[in-house]
Amino acid sequence: MSERAGEQVDGRTADRQRWRAFGVCVAVAALTILDLSKVNVGLPSIEQSLDATSSSLQLIVAGYALAFGLALVPAGRFGDLTNRRRLFVIGLVAFTVSSLLCALAPTIEVLTVTRILQGFAAGTQMPQVIGLVQQLFRGEERGRAFGLFGAVIGVSTALGPTIGGALIALGGEQDGWRLLFWMNVPLGVAALVAAWRLLPRGDQGRATDRELDVVGILLLGVAIVALMLPFVTTSGGGGSAARWLWLAVSAVFLVGFVLWEQGYKRRGKSPVVHFELFRRSSYRNGLAIVAVYFAALPASFLMVTLYLQEGLGLAPVFAGMVSIPFAITSAVGSYVGGRLVNRIGRALVVAGLGAVVVGFVLLMLAAVLTPPEVTPWAMAGAFLVGGLGGGFVVSPNQTLTLAEVPVEQSGVAGSMQQLGQRVGTAIGTAVATSIFYGIVRSESAGSGGGAGAGGRLDAYHDAFRSGTTFTVSLIAVALVLAVADLVVRRRAAAREGDRGEGDRGEEGRGGVPDGQHGAEAGRQD
Repeated sequence: MSERAGEQVDGRTADRQRWRAFGVCVAVAALTILDLSKVNVGLPSIEQSLDATSSSLQLIVAGYALAFGLALVPAGRFGDLTNRRRLFVIGLVAFTVSSLLCALAPTIEVLTVTRILQGFAAGTQMPQVIGLVQQLFRGEERGRAFGLFGAVIGVSTALGPTIGGALIALGGEQDGWRLLFWMNVPLGVAALVAAWRLLPRGDQGRATDRELDVVGILLLGVAIVALMLPFVTTSGGGGSAARWLWLAVSAVFLVGFVLWEQGYKRRGKSPVVHFELFRRSSYRNGLAIVAVYFAALPASFLMVTLYLQEGLGLAPVFAGMVSIPFAITSAVGSYVGGRLVNRIGRALVVAGLGAVVVGFVLLMLAAVLTPPEVTPWAMAGAFLVGGLGGGFVVSPNQTLTLAEVPVEQSGVAGSMQQLGQRVGTAIGTAVATSIFYGIVRSESAGSGGGAGAGGRLDAYHDAFRSGTTFTVSLIAVALVLAVADLVVRRRAAAREGDRGEGDRGEEGRGGVPDGQHGAEAGRQD
């Protein structure tokens, strides 16, 4: 009895250690995501403090996004082959130091360089977070872990503008932006101490070939930068059409990357990206869903902020508060979704996307049909519906997408998912802001600038309605992809034989067919 009791105690201790390590991973991911959203609120303060031009401000945003996307895949691959804990710590140290340098930046040029370094650091540590979650948990526990992960990330994304606005109000218009970066320093140091103590030690990769494919990494890096560059440098204010030639450059290098990787594997070596992953419909479809969804979601948040601040004249901190209901219900939805995904499966994501469509349509109606003094409250109410649906999308989709990925490939698999989010965000934001500002400029010019407050608000109504129609259309596309994936999974379950059990599983235990038959779907589709 004492021996069995000792085993139970050891099991509980190991369980606590895993969840504590998970807590460190989630905290650092939240810090990274917060930095994506809160700094945008500080751009006017940076402009005033450092006498920055609009192009310099755009580079601060674009440089971070480009560096983040560029670091994801090589960092994920390197973590898979060597030691995720080491890469996590290196990325966290670099993120903390670069945040300190950003806070102390005396000129806009220094801030731009240190912000790019911060993006590289964030892109280095994020794949390790996904890989460590895959490494620490299995089965139903993994679903719960991703549910909690999604809840924290959802809260961080939605609260970023509110936190940023509050820090600027606290520090003042001139130097309040520095607090946005100072905030990362003590939090980063605390996370570093916890990571050093709690993250699992030792190598986890089982690949026989541990060399990095440097040529493949360079080819993919150029393809990523060339793909994202024309979008992240689009701010809705026009610009040279020649920047779209970068898309042709991206296509050339992407083809070169695929050809090189195929030849590299034929020589018996381990490529950067295992294309076998894309033969699994669970992984392939999950990546497509999250890329399209993230093309819509951040763009929607940005347009809400622009509409409330520029159209209705709300202060940044109050404009940010409108999205708090989304954060709350998204957190609840992610937590619940993490517990349900192994029973319900892809149908949960379908229901979530449907709720997001309803919520964002209500958001658009609240913005254009209610009196200005009621609009922020009505939009906050619409966010309650959209947030609950969003919680059923991101975390369950992540669980389903990575369910059949081998642990030794989970870092690069997760980084591809993150890359899809970053590329989707860049494209969606560029198109949405171009629509928004294009309509505002057009209607303002048409009225000769003398239509008064009512005419100005009408222009923002039209801009928000058109921009939101675009983002809702993207969410509808993600919904169609999710339905198609659900159909593939059900057909694969039927082909497995055991049709009766498959039907019962889809009705009562939908996650089981998703997990058990996803590989078969991937082989046959």
